[in-house]
Amino acid sequence: MKKIGIIGGSGFIGSYVTKQFLDHGYEVKVSTTDISKENKYQHLMKFNHSDNLQISEMNVEDKASLEEFVSDCDIVVHGGTPFILDFQDAETQLFNPTIKGTENFIEAISKNKILEKVVFIASVAGWNTNFPFPADGKSFTDAFDENDTRFTSTESHPYAQAKFMANQVVDKFISKNPKLPFEITTVSPVGVMGKSLSNREDSTSGGLQYLIKNKIAPDAFVQMLFDNDILFSLVDVEDVAKAIFKAATRTGIHGKDYLLSTESYKISDMNLMLNQQEPKEKGTIVYKNDLAKKDLNMDFKPVKECLNNF
Repeated sequence: MKKIGIIGGSGFIGSYVTKQFLDHGYEVKVSTTDISKENKYQHLMKFNHSDNLQISEMNVEDKASLEEFVSDCDIVVHGGTPFILDFQDAETQLFNPTIKGTENFIEAISKNKILEKVVFIASVAGWNTNFPFPADGKSFTDAFDENDTRFTSTESHPYAQAKFMANQVVDKFISKNPKLPFEITTVSPVGVMGKSLSNREDSTSGGLQYLIKNKIAPDAFVQMLFDNDILFSLVDVEDVAKAIFKAATRTGIHGKDYLLSTESYKISDMNLMLNQQEPKEKGTIVYKNDLAKKDLNMDFKPVKECLNNF
């Protein structure tokens, strides 16, 4: 039985990833920053084959605990960077855990002698920090895929900037180490939506769906989405987990970074679908998923099904 370590394995996306590997017969180790807070991970214990699940306390900013966490893993999935839109201090809440955490992680996996595969759960922000707005030089409906030039701006949200910088850290490491004994693959989902597997109320994705469903704007960012009826590119959370599992268990895709996306809809149509109603306009494909379909044999759910499930 192979062991996989999942950093962030009890979060919104991570819970589905944990379930995928347990369902496929893996021994799974999930990190938590505070093991005393059982409400953060207790829902994982209800999964099938949870007797093969281990919870370990670990913080990506603590090199020693990070090295210990990955030391006995055949596969590691890193999805432990914070997704925070309403923050108080960007440096401590976003940049340090995302960028420094990625640097520490790379140092830790470099010391692992049995590692076969690493998957980074990145973000569409690694391709375009303006998301959900288009990259510079493109319109809202212009197609974007892995052949496009990555775009970043210092005016983008700090979360997006941090994810972009972390992606650059990974790319530089791959470039400087052409003969690694393990493969590194990255997945970059757009707006991840769907039903949570836990009762936690601290999920940014879940919170955003709730706000759009009920037309609540607690801050300027969400108000901007409503005011401009922004076209938002979406993907189902379970499909993201399936893509991560496939990326982690396939060889020959070292160094690739897959956009994970389905249709794009305006916020007003997302509101309708979250309330079990039909959208007024047909969804469009902005962020293309052809590479993920080809290499990972992915078949993505329609957005309507994803939002109806919330």
